[in-house]
Amino acid sequence: MRLPKDAHTSRPWRIHEICPDFRVEDVWALPTPGGPDDFPRLVSTVATSDPEHESSRAARLLWAIRWKIGRLLGWDEPGAGVGSRVPTLMDRLPADLLDAPRPAFDELPFSSLYLTGDEFAAEVANRTVHGVMHLGWVADETGGYRGQMAVLVKPNGLFGNAYMAV
Repeated sequence: MRLPKDAHTSRPWRIHEICPDFRVEDVWALPTPGGPDDFPRLVSTVATSDPEHESSRAARLLWAIRWKIGRLLGWDEPGAGVGSRVPTLMDRLPADLLDAPRPAFDELPFSSLYLTGDEFAAEVANRTVHGVMHLGWVADETGGYRGQMAVLVKPNGLFGNAYMAV
């Protein structure tokens, strides 16, 4: 379920200090009920997911279309990513986050930034945008916990702004 942006911005997440020059694009409540210690399971599920083998045909189709368009337009060429077109946000991390363990992604083109007990962030960049996926673990209305995902973006030029407007 989509949430208002202040569901993300009103929380004291560490990501706010790391990328204040990014804007919040979307915030979502994730259907991931659990207890206070279940956040690592959500992070592991995301880091090991493979969009080409999702159970949903619609999800597989959307990812396939996105990758084909990216190849045709050169969005995802090696020189367009983190460390090439844009510097990594790892350079902005405070020492306590920089030294903490973080998961690697199996299939998705993200690079992990940091992981805490209730927060995970990963970055991706291409010719259109430098983006951050932020996952949080928040108390819900039932007394349990659920995942919350925010997408933070820094579009690249006019084309990036136009792409993000779609």
